[in-house]
Amino acid sequence: METLSSLCTSQALMSRPSSPAIFCTSGSVSFTGFSLKTQAFSKKKHTLSFVKASVAVEQQTQEAKVALIRIGTRGSPLALAQAHETRDKLMASHSDLAEEGAIQIVVIKTTGDKILSQPLADIGGKGLFTKEIDEALINGDIDIAVHSMKDVPTYLPEKTILPCNLPREDVRDAFISLSAASLADLPAGSIIGTASLRRKSQILHRYPSLSVEENFRGNVQTRLRKLNEGVVKATLLALAGLKRLNMTENVTSILPIDDMLPAVAQGAIGIACRSNDDKMANYLASLNHEETRLAVACERAFLETLDGSCRTPIAGYARKDENGDCIFKGLVASPDGTRVLETSRKGLYAFDDMIAMGKDAGKELLSQAGPGFFDR
Repeated sequence: METLSSLCTSQALMSRPSSPAIFCTSGSVSFTGFSLKTQAFSKKKHTLSFVKASVAVEQQTQEAKVALIRIGTRGSPLALAQAHETRDKLMASHSDLAEEGAIQIVVIKTTGDKILSQPLADIGGKGLFTKEIDEALINGDIDIAVHSMKDVPTYLPEKTILPCNLPREDVRDAFISLSAASLADLPAGSIIGTASLRRKSQILHRYPSLSVEENFRGNVQTRLRKLNEGVVKATLLALAGLKRLNMTENVTSILPIDDMLPAVAQGAIGIACRSNDDKMANYLASLNHEETRLAVACERAFLETLDGSCRTPIAGYARKDENGDCIFKGLVASPDGTRVLETSRKGLYAFDDMIAMGKDAGKELLSQAGPGFFDR
């Protein structure tokens, strides 16, 4: 069993009328040890072994210590890992936050967590994994909110700001299968499990003989379990999440960016606070990784120009090259993968220039796509 160190060892369960939440003064979160043997790949049958992820919550009778910072997060193992990464960085940077009980983790269930029976594209709307957390922030139930940036809509709710991005993880996608070394090795008719229209369209564009199961939802552990049970022949997962969960042993191969352009802001963690909370803004300023913040801003400007959502296959990636310039690549595709439009930009690695690059790239692809492009 893989266990993240220095997570909560005791937790207090409290309730507030505005939204149910779990408050942790400290505690532990256990993650499964899924195991996929990845020696030199052979046609031998492989198995994934796993134990359900669990969050241990102990009811405490004594009154919980008042925290200096309450961190709001979703309750999946990956979301909790990101929240604890944030907590650990805050504790390391500020002595007043290093005391036990100074930081609490508040788990909030979002719409995207509650509705698991439908593909994300069918649920519709924006902020499926952030709306309830944003509401808790605005209402004062939490002090900061930790998000996977790819889940954050291009607009922010009133009274909130997102001034901090932690250093970005690997942006690539991982291919995971029990019977094939890569997408190219899968037999015609094989079913790939992914809820991402971005992944679906790029897979079908390159490999039209494959099929995609769109309603392949759930956290990392759930999707690996479905793969183990034979529901699908393979799946794609963000390598960043597998790294944060210490589960990279499951990776069969890593897809090059040229073969699978990542989602906008993939691998990036964003931390929001109330716009009038200078104390939290100052805490977050100490954690911000400016190179990541600028790259994410460029990609989100591209997404905003395209008015992207879970219903539209869009990919975008900005990075700093060896000369310190920004290289941006953007892509839009029809859902069935029959048409893929790509563009790229190069310019100064500076906020205004990168925002302009993202917007300009979006306008170009909008013009090329024409009306009805995303309806295919």
